[in-house]
Amino acid sequence: MSRQEHLAEAPEVLGYALVTVSDTRTEADDVSGRRMKELAEEAGQRVVERLIVRDEEAAIRSAVGALLGTDGVDVVVVSGGTGVAPRDVTIEAVEPLLERDLPGFGELFRALSFRQVGAAAMLSRAVAGMARGRAVFVVPGSPKAVELAMGELILPEAGHLVGQARRS
Repeated sequence: MSRQEHLAEAPEVLGYALVTVSDTRTEADDVSGRRMKELAEEAGQRVVERLIVRDEEAAIRSAVGALLGTDGVDVVVVSGGTGVAPRDVTIEAVEPLLERDLPGFGELFRALSFRQVGAAAMLSRAVAGMARGRAVFVVPGSPKAVELAMGELILPEAGHLVGQARRS
């Protein structure tokens, strides 16, 4: 099957669950979470859920696990906690939930991020994978990182990715 045939079979509208990981953000000042929602909606996607979770491994894993079982959720995007500081535990929380890793996402994100922030791009531990037929992306929490990940990688390819994962 050609790429065009794959894309023709891909769902056009997906349900997104958006998670901000932060000990300090509220809905009122969660710029990155608000931007993820705007970008998804501008692309014609449905936002099923948007929430803020504390920087605690168990809380993050529980929230993402619950979203993976939520009807209408096709894509989970988690922002924040991808660095190397002691409180950055999002990767450790989410990776055990992934059934299939998508290493190309992190590689591409860091390559594109290098153009914006130079060598500091190597500090990002952005990852992606599949879990229960849903795409899961973990990205840095800055608004620029969210815009890069959503605009250049996630929104353009999520339908194709989910469509492929659900093929019989």
